[in-house]
Amino acid sequence: MHSEEIRSRFLAFYEKRGHAVIPSAPLVPLNDPSVLFNTAGMQPLVPYLLGQKHPAGTRLANSQKCVRTVDIDEVGDNRHLTFFEMLGNWSLGDYFKEEAIKWSYEFLTSKEEGLGLDPSRIYVTVFAGDEVAPRDDEAAAIWKKYMPEHRVYYLPAKNNWWSPGDNGPCGPDTEIFYDINPSPLGDMTHDQFVAADDAGRVVEVWNNVFMMYEAKDKKIVGTLEKKNIDTGMGLERIVMVSQKVTTVFETDFFAPVIEMLKKKSTTYSDVSAKIVADHFRTALFMSADGVVPAHKDAGYIMRRLIRRGWTHARNLSETLVVDDLTEMLEYFVSIYKGTYPEIATVKASGYRVILAEIEKFGKTLAQGLKEFERGEDPFILATTYGFPIELTLELAKEKGRTVDLEDFKMKMAEHSKLSQTSSAGMFKGGLANHNEKTVRLHTAHHLLLAALQEVLGKGVKQRGSNITEERLRMDFSFERKMTDEEKKRAEDIVNAQIEAGLTVVRREMPRDEAEKIGAEMEFGVKYPDVVSVYFIEDQNGKHISKEFCGGPHVSNTKELGHFKLQKEEASSQGVRRIKAVLE
Repeated sequence: MHSEEIRSRFLAFYEKRGHAVIPSAPLVPLNDPSVLFNTAGMQPLVPYLLGQKHPAGTRLANSQKCVRTVDIDEVGDNRHLTFFEMLGNWSLGDYFKEEAIKWSYEFLTSKEEGLGLDPSRIYVTVFAGDEVAPRDDEAAAIWKKYMPEHRVYYLPAKNNWWSPGDNGPCGPDTEIFYDINPSPLGDMTHDQFVAADDAGRVVEVWNNVFMMYEAKDKKIVGTLEKKNIDTGMGLERIVMVSQKVTTVFETDFFAPVIEMLKKKSTTYSDVSAKIVADHFRTALFMSADGVVPAHKDAGYIMRRLIRRGWTHARNLSETLVVDDLTEMLEYFVSIYKGTYPEIATVKASGYRVILAEIEKFGKTLAQGLKEFERGEDPFILATTYGFPIELTLELAKEKGRTVDLEDFKMKMAEHSKLSQTSSAGMFKGGLANHNEKTVRLHTAHHLLLAALQEVLGKGVKQRGSNITEERLRMDFSFERKMTDEEKKRAEDIVNAQIEAGLTVVRREMPRDEAEKIGAEMEFGVKYPDVVSVYFIEDQNGKHISKEFCGGPHVSNTKELGHFKLQKEEASSQGVRRIKAVLE
């Protein structure tokens, strides 16, 4: 079964059971300061899992684009990826364990609606219980309706408990595993199953989280009024199982690309081929969501992926050229454009971004490798030859050499903190938090966009934002530098609207209706059929601003204070950047 059919079957299965199929959120979270990228299907839905009403209802399903940066160094083995899709279905205070387990099993085993997998190869785990919460006998009893009791295993919290931290909603989960061996493993004792899992002879394919408790300081203080279901199934992994191969790189997502790299290689390396395929697929999806290579945050990760990918491409063959890379990117576009049309929409610009970074790095790669072989300082490799420290560490590991990381960090700190890594604790996109100052600046952000459109023309569109308690930053489409007169006029318009005491109102409406009335939307974002729109309007109902947005905002512009533009500069080709504060 082709990967596209597996994805479609999953969404159709849950749509038939009353779930609204919602679009994937962008890779870069809009309002989550905790991560650079969406790392799980549930992440964009956290506000709704915590009680906020979702415009599409209480039953949801989708395929979410995800990136996990912690797995970069693991890519090259048989299962780790940086970009992946997470299939998920959610119940927001609607159904619970009975339906979640039943439908999981039905989708995996049904030949008519699901994947038709062999039930005798399925194993499940449930929470064993501890001093925090009791054993999940309820989930185990439900599973025994569908499979033998001895194939249901109780495991501790490290395996079968979900929590976002010490406080908040949490609960047990049940995980589903599949036997991928040519000869079935058959029945196993508890210890045999654990050993098979550790050895990778069974693969986890699905996780159902039963969000039912509330924790405070690591202790359960009660049960939630509304119990939620949060599930996740990695698409690449379930495709691997369905297509009866042993690695994700043998699936239709990658197999043609790996074969192409084999044919063009003079010194083929399976590890390098996997890294090339994975990293450039991820870079393509990043570019489609507006990420560009940079010295920090999401852009740094993209730069690291492209440079690491190109280094391994040169390992395969020094005669590999950008046309070969373009052929690979074209394949990825062909298999994803039906599901994620933004891939095809920004294909040309995405290619240019990736190829420009390769050209920039390629000019110093050969010399940098020579300097590495000579034992050059990692600081010089980073600042002169553009080698991310992670790449230097990887090369050193291959050669059995050590790197003085403390010395590198000290020198980089002295060098104005250039090339900071994503672990440096920097702000990570969207709203830094929901504090009062940040919320005020978020509301001012709406007024600023409307003012820019009034001054520069309706063709101005937002291309990104970054809002902290200290200032707002907006990227917007415009081809030239603003004049001082234009900046002053935009600033005056915002302050006049603040002084007017305009009302800020949130309304839910069909997406088509919101589009018809001209509500502004974020570039590259897919929206559900019912959306949240924030209006800033006067006493007569005249709309000064209307934008697709999830909040939060102040209720009246009088709360904002005095608006001041600090800086207007170029961000990238055709994109300008404004920084502003409230005094």
